[in-house]
Amino acid sequence: MIQLENLSKKYEEVTVLEVASLSISKGEHFGLVGNNGAGKTTLFSLLLDLIRPSSGKVSINKIEVAISEAWKKDTAAFIDDAFLIDYLTPEEYFAFVAQLRKISTDELQTFLAQFEEFFNGEILDQKKYLRDFSKGNQKKVGLAAAFIGSPEVVILDEPFANLDPSSQIRLKKFLTNDQNTDCTLLISSHDLNHVTDVCDRIVLLEKGAIIKDTPKSPETLKELEAYFSAQ
Repeated sequence: MIQLENLSKKYEEVTVLEVASLSISKGEHFGLVGNNGAGKTTLFSLLLDLIRPSSGKVSINKIEVAISEAWKKDTAAFIDDAFLIDYLTPEEYFAFVAQLRKISTDELQTFLAQFEEFFNGEILDQKKYLRDFSKGNQKKVGLAAAFIGSPEVVILDEPFANLDPSSQIRLKKFLTNDQNTDCTLLISSHDLNHVTDVCDRIVLLEKGAIIKDTPKSPETLKELEAYFSAQ
């Protein structure tokens, strides 16, 4: 599904990411953890062709992302609020994304209905532009929009940040529900509890290098806590 080969990113003489090889299988829920500056956002930006690698390549469904845009129809992401269009209302933004993904108005309304608790009465019918919402509510819009049209791959950078505890729990419930079983989900997070709850594989990134890549086990959370406690 996703393949990284000899991937590196340098800024002048500083290497911020260097991954010799990494494969992510279809349907895998992949968690990326690491301290600030570890290279998590850089890795996701390379996956999405937002920045170009210094060397190596990224492929999604055997399509090299830097060469063809064919992978985009099956891939969605929410990295930060730059993915939003701040002069639109949430309804207008959802309709825009639905049109891009060829989803009808009725299908969109059915899709959004499942987010009623997550939105908590604060997103729809507010007659406000996205720029006037709180960071947490902007994130709710971006996260929901990433799943419109059931993309095969969804990439989320720090999805739990800026959300209140109730919203974090509701998001985690959505990410682990049955309808997302076939979705290849990539999540980076500073919240070790949430990422180990949602993901079935955890990769630990430090100073741009993978230092641990393991399937989740009952001991994973303790091992990660022990690692970061020693830093």
